[in-house]
Amino acid sequence: MSRLDYKEFYRRNLPHWQPLGGTLFVTCCLSGSIPQSTLDWYKKAKRHFDAQAASLGTSERAERELELQREWFVRIEGALHKAEVGPTWLKDERVAKLVAGNLHFHDGKTYRLDAYCIMPNHAHLVFAPLEILDPKTAQAGSIHYDEREPRYYGLAKIMHSFKSYTSNESNKILQRGGEFWQHESYDHVIRDEPEWERIIAYVIDNPVKAGFVAQWQDWPYTYLRPPT
Repeated sequence: MSRLDYKEFYRRNLPHWQPLGGTLFVTCCLSGSIPQSTLDWYKKAKRHFDAQAASLGTSERAERELELQREWFVRIEGALHKAEVGPTWLKDERVAKLVAGNLHFHDGKTYRLDAYCIMPNHAHLVFAPLEILDPKTAQAGSIHYDEREPRYYGLAKIMHSFKSYTSNESNKILQRGGEFWQHESYDHVIRDEPEWERIIAYVIDNPVKAGFVAQWQDWPYTYLRPPT
């Protein structure tokens, strides 16, 4: 793992971090796939946290925010695996192949793709944004915090490109209009190698835990970067 110089920025309601040279775990959900009760819980918990944040020290604030994000992830994962509400458009083979193809298209261009799993109503991704080596391409959306530091492709720009393309093309396949992905994505900075291994195991085991296949290699929309 590269050094993790944590920098924080806010987009919509959820907190997001991108370290310089770090690896990220991202979960994308289809629009409408998270029950309103789960969304309402998060809004209430976030308001409670915000009300206390000013009185907390930096380390305690970070720890409590991490706890909030962990609980949020557990809740949305439980809802997504039940799939009791919302669409399951990613069950369509044409759509799943499109999403997988786009993830591979950008591998080695804007990020190093470590793993992914595409489930009926969500997708888990593990990738590391790459350093921008060509100054001509270091445009808006890149991440750097000091002119002496290298620029990296920004998480927001990567996700916008991915969601925009796959939304438009998937809607064409499905002959529908409107939102495809939920605006927000859950993202988490992987802090070290042991955590990376745990998250990778979690991602590729998703279809096994859901009862779709007996072993992860049998799920056609799971990818694990081959060892080098």
